[in-house]
Amino acid sequence: MATTNAQRVAKSDAKRGIKLKAFKLPETFIVKIEQLAKANNIPQNQLIMQAVELFEQSQKSGCFREK
Repeated sequence: MATTNAQRVAKSDAKRGIKLKAFKLPETFIVKIEQLAKANNIPQNQLIMQAVELFEQSQKSGCFREK
């Protein structure tokens, strides 16, 4: 039985532990993401992953905790 491209992509994503996540963001924020990714020569998803990692680290060190 032949599989469609969508089925092959879904199987590949599942195997790699990848899942699609979409957000509605202000256009100005989207432009910032695009510019930062381009300036640093990295994919936009990598930029977002790095930002989340940095935020998580800052929470552990108490940098952004309320006093």
